[in-house]
Amino acid sequence: MSHGKETDSGDLVQVEVASLGLDKSSNTPVVILREVEGERLLPIWIGPAEASAIAMELAGIKFSRPLTHDLVSTIVGSLGSELVRVLITRVEDNTYFASLVFRRNGEMIAIDSRPSDSVALALRAAAPIFASDRLLGRTPLEIDQPQDYDPTPPWMPGGDEVSGESPPEEDGPVGGEKLRDYLKSLDPEDFGKFIP
Repeated sequence: MSHGKETDSGDLVQVEVASLGLDKSSNTPVVILREVEGERLLPIWIGPAEASAIAMELAGIKFSRPLTHDLVSTIVGSLGSELVRVLITRVEDNTYFASLVFRRNGEMIAIDSRPSDSVALALRAAAPIFASDRLLGRTPLEIDQPQDYDPTPPWMPGGDEVSGESPPEEDGPVGGEKLRDYLKSLDPEDFGKFIP
């Protein structure tokens, strides 16, 4: 975390989310950023969870309980801070780097972040996104149209549900019997091993 000084990234260009797509070769979600005053693109390959968070915000889908990026956004505001901009600064070994720039009590604070999380938070805070000029237009694209990307997480109805059944909804009323039946239907092999 750095206080007071933003990351030096050369000339910055304001970008916006143009679309969300799928890389045909790897079947990986890609958020496509386009410069606000131009046509150059910056595709960034991201994880399915972050793609879902971005897609849900773009579609205006809200849940009765906050998801992770909504929660972070609420915490930031509750602590008297404001997300003022996102900076996507460089790429190293095929990994993009970004910073979240907050204002708190007149002080600017830059915090290292993944670009996918930065974009998801910027959309929620209506904060501008900037990318280093040298990153734009460098990568050839072979990406499906945005409507081909299904952002539904596996645990949501319509996704690839575990054991073919939808889990009980977190926010809805779940009776003990429904929850018990769902838990009985799960196979431990479905979960894999957690490696921190």
